[in-house]
Amino acid sequence: MPGLESIIGCPDLHLTDIHWDKGREAPVLKAHASQRPCCPRCEFTHVRVKASFNRLLKHSRQGNRIVRVQIRARKFLCLQCGRYFNERFAGILPRKRATETFRLEVFERHEGGVSQRALSQTHELSPATIERWYRDFIAYRVKELSNRPSPRVLGIDEHFFSKKNGFATTFCDLSNHKIYDVTLGRSELSLQPYLKRIPERHRTKVVVMDLSETYRQIAKKHFPNALIVADRFHVIRLVNHQFLRAWGLLDPDGRKNRGLLSLMRRHEQNLSDAQRRSLAGYLSTYPVLKEIYAFKQRLCHILCTKNVTQISARPIVYDFYEMIVQLKATTLEPLRTLGHTLYSWRNEIARMFRFTKTNGITEGFHNKMEMLSRRAFGFRNFENYRMRVLALCGWNGVFNRVV
Repeated sequence: MPGLESIIGCPDLHLTDIHWDKGREAPVLKAHASQRPCCPRCEFTHVRVKASFNRLLKHSRQGNRIVRVQIRARKFLCLQCGRYFNERFAGILPRKRATETFRLEVFERHEGGVSQRALSQTHELSPATIERWYRDFIAYRVKELSNRPSPRVLGIDEHFFSKKNGFATTFCDLSNHKIYDVTLGRSELSLQPYLKRIPERHRTKVVVMDLSETYRQIAKKHFPNALIVADRFHVIRLVNHQFLRAWGLLDPDGRKNRGLLSLMRRHEQNLSDAQRRSLAGYLSTYPVLKEIYAFKQRLCHILCTKNVTQISARPIVYDFYEMIVQLKATTLEPLRTLGHTLYSWRNEIARMFRFTKTNGITEGFHNKMEMLSRRAFGFRNFENYRMRVLALCGWNGVFNRVV
């Protein structure tokens, strides 16, 4: 039947007939190979047909019926190497009872939220088969992601995995908004074997991280050509944390007021007129706290600056260094600690003014990874967790698997 081969969707098959299966009440497409194959071992073209057999495969689901394909396959003998082999077709794996198109359809529906019980009823499969197919395609995706070069903009952060295994480290490709990899551990000793296996680490130009000394040492050692950039969210959170500690030393009772706590944490431009009057009335009774609050607002305003030119960043960096000097000279211990921390990370924070990428992308993937764990009711095996994360958060493309 010329012109109808597109119904099957397999380039190696030639459609010969279509008939109705009365027992299953579904159509069956009969097909055979369009040309004689060569030997898969020695690639010799002269082969002899020794036997033939039928393969009945599930192919697709049209409406509420499953379309099957009946292939007349052959067994060949290679006249050069003397070995027997069965005929193979593109899009159909050996010893499978369904085409890759049908298996991929089941995988995508199960990934989209359809339960195994519902799929077993609509696609005439057992839940164990659906689970096995789902894991097969997860493994396909992870295999396609192997041997990728190191990303140019890398985000590093940690997240909690389990009580038994502790924390895991996430490596995120910030340029493409994809997870690069997930590995167990967060210390340099536990991450060193994995970091040495990353190909083309010299490609990484920027590494974004929180204020973790461990990750900073790892980035300097294993990504020598990369500039380290501090994450803006963690820097501002550190400033707010130390400011609240200093507030607790000056006014312990006011620090426990949840209404004042909410106002003190916010940026000044996010307050309404009524909230500003209420906060100004409270700060008028504590002149020292009022000066510290104004200092914190100026510091946060500087830290929120981003995407500026090199010339425009110079006065901003100068003001930032001047504020660090003032923090280190204060008598309040929390603010003095903040000044020493900012001084230790002054170069990484200064690069933050010209760079726009943050680890917010990585934190967003952490939320998705937590949802994956909840959906699976937790993972005992970290490798299964890693494969699921890479397949769903680190892969971008369409299956083009040719058998």
